[in-house]
Amino acid sequence: MATIVVLGAGVSGHTASALLKKKLGKKHEVIVVTPNAYYHWIPSNIWIGVGRMTVDQVRFKLDKRYKKAGIIYKQAKAVSIHPEGDAEIEKGFVNIEYTGQDKVGEKEKVPYDFLINATGPNLNFAATKGLGPGKNTVSVCSYDHAAHAWEELQKCFAKMEKGEKQKFLIGVGHPGATCQGAAFEYILNVASEIKKRKLSHLAELKWITNEYELGDFGMGGAFIKRGGYITSTRIFAESFLKQRNISWLKRAGVTEVEHGKVHYELLDGTTGEENFDFAMLIPAFNGVGFTSYNKEGKDITAELFAPNGFMKVDADYTKKPFEEWSANDWPSAYQNPTYANIFAVGIAFAPPHSISKPMTNPNGMAIFPAPPRTGMPSGVTGKIVAENIIEWIKSGKPLMKHKASMAKMGAACIISAGYGMINGAAATMTVSPIVQDWEKYPEYGRDLNYTMGEAGLAGHWLKWFMHYMFLHKAKGYPFWWLLPE
Repeated sequence: MATIVVLGAGVSGHTASALLKKKLGKKHEVIVVTPNAYYHWIPSNIWIGVGRMTVDQVRFKLDKRYKKAGIIYKQAKAVSIHPEGDAEIEKGFVNIEYTGQDKVGEKEKVPYDFLINATGPNLNFAATKGLGPGKNTVSVCSYDHAAHAWEELQKCFAKMEKGEKQKFLIGVGHPGATCQGAAFEYILNVASEIKKRKLSHLAELKWITNEYELGDFGMGGAFIKRGGYITSTRIFAESFLKQRNISWLKRAGVTEVEHGKVHYELLDGTTGEENFDFAMLIPAFNGVGFTSYNKEGKDITAELFAPNGFMKVDADYTKKPFEEWSANDWPSAYQNPTYANIFAVGIAFAPPHSISKPMTNPNGMAIFPAPPRTGMPSGVTGKIVAENIIEWIKSGKPLMKHKASMAKMGAACIISAGYGMINGAAATMTVSPIVQDWEKYPEYGRDLNYTMGEAGLAGHWLKWFMHYMFLHKAKGYPFWWLLPE
């Protein structure tokens, strides 16, 4: 009997564990370790943050789902990884500390034959002084953050209804932050809610971003087919903001947030301030911060993890000039090079480099987006790692036939711009591949037959449908395995 331990129950971890159990059955153990009691569909946090959905509409309890599937569920956080075991346990194991199940604080060693790190990001609010919930800004990175954002947003609406002007500052809160798409989606929805309330004359909305040009979204921007014409995501993004009277500040690295005030540096080296009444700024991401030890107890964290805390996989991490970066640098099996039975999926793996061109201002501050690793590629990487482990167990050989490089994988993104079956709107965009391949596509870096964008009501219907479809899949409802990642 093989034991597969999955750390994390987000999109990638949940996908991997469900597939592993379905195809391996009762002969093998699948253990999920996660500090959370709930699975939650992160893309719909935006709608919580504007009061269009409740927290319970985007989440469900994990214990019932895993009990029904025959998956062992441990509500705990992983503390350290011991890939060689120790004096007591011969095989690799994970040290965990319980956060629930009436075992809070209890510690346990969980042995494994295969380990999947699907822990996602650590929301590094501390990297920017004064950033985050409980300080001076709100967030939509989790369902509780999004619910808090809605509470604060309502306070602003109440002031506007009394004739008081309000300024909304939305974007990213760190020079190296990613997830611009989520922040962009949020500002469009805030603008939509203000318009529905007929309060636009009392609102000032501003977008602040570390992107060199709008529409970069951490993937170096893209050229897309739209209405039969080729246009850039810069024009695509700018048009959305202009239509809604949203101003913007680009090439900005937020350095500090005070009550009602943001401090930033620009790429040209100048500094500035921006006042606000309401601010939602995405933090920097890093890994969750595991330590790792060999059999003798020596710290080998650097062998498994990059300095940012994300796990090393089969990527080319050689430091080289931007001009020498290649699509071939990106991983395809998400397998640790030192320990072949350890994998990292979703946001947990360390990218070899950014997708956007690195930029540094005269003061030495790097101001450019980190690579995005959104729901679709997270689900795909979880699936292919699960498939490779299943074949390894059944054949006894590490064949690694299933591949999913972000330099070959396409992705779809739907950016909501307002909620409503009649008045809703969204921008629908596909890119292929996610990471530019300038050798294969020398003109645009991507295949324009599969890189396109459209905007309108149909996009909103599609996003609304996907919310329910992917929750259906995550809950293990009938024929869940037939639904795409």
